[in-house]
Amino acid sequence: MTAQTAVGQAPDLLYSEAEEDLRAAVRSLLADRADAPSVIARTESDTPYDPRLWTALATGIGAAGLLVPEELGGQGATHREAAVVLEELGRSVAPAPYLTSSVVATETLLALGAQDGPVAGLLAQLAEGRKVAVLAVPFSAASAGTPAATGSLDATLGPIADAAAADVLLVPTADGLHAVATDAPGVRVEPLVPLDLTRPLATVALTGATGTRLADAGASARAVDRGLLAGAGLLASEQLGLAEWCLTETVRHTRERHQFNRPVGSFQSLKHRMAQLWLEVVSARAAARNAADALATGSPDTPLAVAVAQAYCSKVAVHAAEECVQLHGGIGMTWEHPAHLYLKRAKADATAYGTAGRHRETVAALMELPAP
Repeated sequence: MTAQTAVGQAPDLLYSEAEEDLRAAVRSLLADRADAPSVIARTESDTPYDPRLWTALATGIGAAGLLVPEELGGQGATHREAAVVLEELGRSVAPAPYLTSSVVATETLLALGAQDGPVAGLLAQLAEGRKVAVLAVPFSAASAGTPAATGSLDATLGPIADAAAADVLLVPTADGLHAVATDAPGVRVEPLVPLDLTRPLATVALTGATGTRLADAGASARAVDRGLLAGAGLLASEQLGLAEWCLTETVRHTRERHQFNRPVGSFQSLKHRMAQLWLEVVSARAAARNAADALATGSPDTPLAVAVAQAYCSKVAVHAAEECVQLHGGIGMTWEHPAHLYLKRAKADATAYGTAGRHRETVAALMELPAP
């Protein structure tokens, strides 16, 4: 557990001992089950998801239930702990539906506030890792917006991240939020060819499908907005982990790679580029931790903290991945090296849950500044 930050008090950007222990457990698991050769091999297959990895992460470590209260079968932790998991998933770009299911879908259900009934039952299943749920809105959506379908659940939705791994779709409709099983009659999940091979996209075609109505239209819109806000805020932690890996790997490579009998990392021009990137990563860590802490403590500044984190961390992740590819030279352009996976993930993340430009507009509106 982490200490709750009082309203008006400075956020706690440091990692607690419990968070570092969680990081060590997740990193060890990913090193064993999702190293670079394994991830590359899976992205080249028809089955990018590793069920054993998800079971170990969700159930073995208990990461799937971090945001779920203990009385509903979860761990009763906070967004700070979930952010640590996402940092490590960003470092390995492992294909796992953690952000979409254990954060966005889970937070959407929690926002409905039900302590019993179908919402509580589904939360318990998600917390135990027995089911994966995905919010059926486009991956680029930053708010609930217009309902995706009519009350009869007839629509084509997408592109939806991790829909191929989902057991349940949370579908916002004109009359509320519905839980629809992906194997139900009238539901067809059609894979797309994504830029980011480690986070597959799909369209979902609903044709007279039926599901369980979880909330009315008003509660649905508020819950979806809350889920997307949490997704955007904790996506910054994934982007942070990705940027940290790119910087660390680039520094390691430039120390080992020699030209003219000198490590290429000793050349002043490359030193400057890596130093600049280090400064950006440090700043991204502060922004991502601030967003996670704001979500965890229920700060009134949460929308601002999330918008700042996304506006900044998106750019840093892309820059770090581009530098990783370039400073690795020829090997960085090969399919065998994982650098391309990080660049594609960074580019895809930059449009997820609202672009950096969209979040800058949010910052301007919240601070009553001229729009950029």
